[in-house]
Amino acid sequence: MILFPAIDLKDGQCVRLKLGDMAQATVYNEDPAAQAKAFEDQGFEWLHVVDLNGAFAGESVNGGAVESILKATRNPVQLGGGIRMLAHIESWLEKGLARVILGTVAVRDPALVIEACKRFPGKIAVGIDAKGGKVAVEGWAESSSLGVVELAQRFEGAGVAAIIYTDIDRDGVLTGINWESTIALADAVNIPVIASGGLASIADIVRMTMPDAKKLEGAISGRALYDGRINPAEALEILRGSHQPKAAMFEEKI
Repeated sequence: MILFPAIDLKDGQCVRLKLGDMAQATVYNEDPAAQAKAFEDQGFEWLHVVDLNGAFAGESVNGGAVESILKATRNPVQLGGGIRMLAHIESWLEKGLARVILGTVAVRDPALVIEACKRFPGKIAVGIDAKGGKVAVEGWAESSSLGVVELAQRFEGAGVAAIIYTDIDRDGVLTGINWESTIALADAVNIPVIASGGLASIADIVRMTMPDAKKLEGAISGRALYDGRINPAEALEILRGSHQPKAAMFEEKI
């Protein structure tokens, strides 16, 4: 079970949005590379990066910041936001990314995703961002008519390395992950699912260790880490099974 710390890039800085609104951005670090190294030093083994400007622009915008992150950390990095062409996928993988996350293009051009999985085995993840149960695109600015499970099942058997499922209504507001919908998605497909949006406290970390959630590949945490609501060492110990949290935390999530 992997806990992915998140770096969201806006104008070259490490930020967190509230409900996906670019106007509601809090800057947490002006040096994304230093933040990436800090996460590595804290014991995290993966890094989740999103080019927020790129998601809206439809092309990579914070490329310089991403490249500095890749140089700063030895951890594998997955990147999403504005990557919509095979040439761009190849370019980023050549620069050292472990995974490229395809979101809007998964809705607009699923054939491209399938082709990318063939060309770059194990390197392609699909980002499914949902609002009110429907898939959102273009940096969450537009809603589609597609349901989450419907979109995910289009890629069954294509070789997608993971689905990153974000509940936009919970993103950045620390209300807890939408476990019901996330686990239902994981039950509906054979592709590994990563939970995203709303992870709020150690109680959510504990929830990740429960039997029905163990089918997930992991979860992404942003604001809760930056605000100090989650202690990295404690969270990682819980996920590795070397630390037993208080019983009250289990009761809270049952």
